[in-house]
This record gives sequence, structure tokens and C-alpha cells, in this order.
Amino acid sequence: MEAPKIKILDSKPIELGYSMPPEWVPHSATWIAWPRPEGISFPDLYERVPDNLMQIIREIVLRETLCITVPNTNWQRIVEKEFEQHKVAADNVRFYHIYSDEAWCRDHGPAFVLRKRHNGSMQAAIIDWDYNAWGQKYPRFEEDDIVPLRIAAALKLPVFQPNIVMEGGSVDFNGLGTILTTESCLLNPNRNPNLSKRQIENRLKAYYGQKHVIWLKGGIVGDDTDGHIDDFARFIAPCKVVIAVEHDKHDENYDVLQENLDLLRAARDQDGNPLEVIEIPMPDVIEQQGQRLPASYANFYFVNGALLVPTYGDRKRDRRALEILQSHLNDRQVIGINCSDLIWGLGAIHCLTQQQPAW
Repeated sequence: MEAPKIKILDSKPIELGYSMPPEWVPHSATWIAWPRPEGISFPDLYERVPDNLMQIIREIVLRETLCITVPNTNWQRIVEKEFEQHKVAADNVRFYHIYSDEAWCRDHGPAFVLRKRHNGSMQAAIIDWDYNAWGQKYPRFEEDDIVPLRIAAALKLPVFQPNIVMEGGSVDFNGLGTILTTESCLLNPNRNPNLSKRQIENRLKAYYGQKHVIWLKGGIVGDDTDGHIDDFARFIAPCKVVIAVEHDKHDENYDVLQENLDLLRAARDQDGNPLEVIEIPMPDVIEQQGQRLPASYANFYFVNGALLVPTYGDRKRDRRALEILQSHLNDRQVIGINCSDLIWGLGAIHCLTQQQPAW
């Protein structure tokens, strides 16, 4: 496996003025990796996944460019046929022949950081975090690990390499210097066993170009990532954070979400100010083949002019979650997309996507 030729930057991003923008800034594109039936993510249900994915794609291509990675020309033709069958225009789509074993671009894809040049224009770079399939839980992740380098080569962007394991779904940003994450994921010994909490926090701040880290505890039941933040708590504005809350005291998620809620209410941002904490419900329990799935409305994704929110066929809770989010996002349309099939892969809209901010 030959690594593509790209420029590796020796300095840390924060030293050069780079930072990770929040997801709601204008995008030039969204990246996804098209799933394939030989992958492990959708056993016995793959045939239903393309239809679900095309519902998401339909909303993205109306608003911004969509970059799709596929292994080769043959797979590009297969995906193009999906566009034709679903009557989705592909004018705003670009294909890149970049191999990956799984579809979770949020975790193995590139993290784009930006800085402002002296002339006022923006400059981009990519952070190439190490990827080990959520603590080496699944085989064959070496090709996924190299995806950011291949995208950097395609876009002719320089790269920072922190040399620690990090997944995009494990962190969230408020745009002013604060990172939101969990101890259960980033401090898990299956990621970076030789680093302390302080060392990991310092690496986060240095490479994402941030000032402050808010640590929550664990994640929701059924999440095989050891507790990604994007399944239950997300910034929707610099001072506003949404958190999923379970109201049934007998539910397995009740205690951990209450603990995280208490921590968020006590948390402060990079300037020492409290956050506005917005509660959204959890969907009803969704199971497949006896396994509880990590369904959550917090796995939403910002696109230009809209927020794409996973729903699960629970009319009352789906509607309530969408209403709450829309009431706090007057500048964009909140759109629900049923992800009852996608969640069998243990992820939803945010897990599948990676934003490319405009520069």
C-alpha cells in the first residue's frame, strides 16, 4: 500500500493559525464513502441501505457539492445508476476513486482546518488522525486509515499528522475555541494507551486549534465506538448545545444521559461562560436481531441552509425533536430523514458525512 505524495507540515496547526471551524459554517462540499455489500456494517440489510442513503444525498446535492469516494470506475457506474433510479440530479456530484472498507467517513475521513492569510483569503489543510476501527474492534482498517492522505493528494492540500488515534464523531466544536468530547471514548486504552488525559487534551487543542475541552462521561447503549459525542450532545451555536435526554428511569440510557446533562449544565465555555443547554428526547428503543441500536436525533448534520436530522418512524418523538431543533435554528430548514435502516450499521447521517468548509 503506497502512500500518496503530499506535503506533511511539521508544525502544529495552532502554531500556524489553523483551527477547526464549526460544522455550520458555509461548506464547499460534503464527503461520503459509498458503502458496499462486502463490508461489515450492514449484515443482511445492505439492499435497503442505498435507498436510505439516497434520501440523504437528495437533500445535500440541492445545497452543495457532494464528493463520493468509490473504489473504481465500476463502482462509480453502480452509484450513478442509483442516482438515475432515484431521480436525483448528479450535476453537483464529484466522484473520487479512493478505496475504503467501510462507509463511516466521519471517523476515517479528513478533518479540514482553516486559517486566514495576510491578504484576507482562507487557506486549508487536512489533519490526518490515526484510525484503528474504534479500538481495533473490526479487521481491515488500514485502507480506511489512509483515506485522508488520498483526499489531501486529490485536493493538493498539506497535511498535519498528530500520530494519535482520533475519530471525527468523538469531538464537536462551538467555533470559538471549545471542544466537546467524552472520557469513555478518548481515554479508552484501546485508542492511545500511552497518553494521559492531559496529553490527549493538549493534542486536541494543538491540532484542532482550540483553547478549551469539555469532557462528558459515556455514550449511549448500542454505540460500538465507546461513546461518540455525536450520538447524544452537539453544539448548534457558539453558546448553545443540544443534549439527548431519556425520561424513562428504567431505560438503560437514563443514568448516563442524566450524568452528562448535569456535567453540561455545570460546564463553561472557553471564556468561562455557561452554555445554553437544550434537551431533546431520545427515540423509542430500536432493536435488530436482538441488538439495541444507538438511535439518536443528535446524529444530525449541518448542510448549507439546512440541518438533516435522523428520524426513526416514532411520529411523536420524531416530531418533537424536529420542532425543538427548528425553534433554535431560524436561519435554516430542519429536515427529518428516516434512518431506520441505516442505524443497523450503528450510525446515521452525521456518521456517514464529513464537511469540507469553504475557503
